[in-house]
Amino acid sequence: MSSSIETFVQPYIKKEIPDFRAGDTVRVYQKVKEGDKERIQPFEGIVIARKHGAGISATFIVRKISHGVGVERIFPLHSPSISKIEVVKKGRVRRAKLYYLRQATAKRVRAKVKEATAGTEKEAEVTETAEEITEPTETKK
Repeated sequence: MSSSIETFVQPYIKKEIPDFRAGDTVRVYQKVKEGDKERIQPFEGIVIARKHGAGISATFIVRKISHGVGVERIFPLHSPSISKIEVVKKGRVRRAKLYYLRQATAKRVRAKVKEATAGTEKEAEVTETAEEITEPTETKK
């Protein structure tokens, strides 16, 4: 039975998906339909998780900070509404799921990054900061 399912979903699986993992900064170009017009909207952020393998139901979660507010979107990997996925930076992290970044939005997040430039890869230490959100401090009585 599984072979019949595989043959059914085979035409819908994309073949031009770049290699990216949790910790990488990606730019996802998604087709958005407004009325009778269709445009492409980019969404750039850090991949915090990839789920459900490499099959037709595979998804990935991208997180970014927009005007001081954390925004996460879950994208189906093989969705026809995604026109292109572009890897901006390669991140070096030790976890497969980066859910701890949800609490670290106001703090500095340090990551060793491999710059994904055209042909040359060099390691650099990059400091990414959210728009300096200050959390209220508790006073001791």
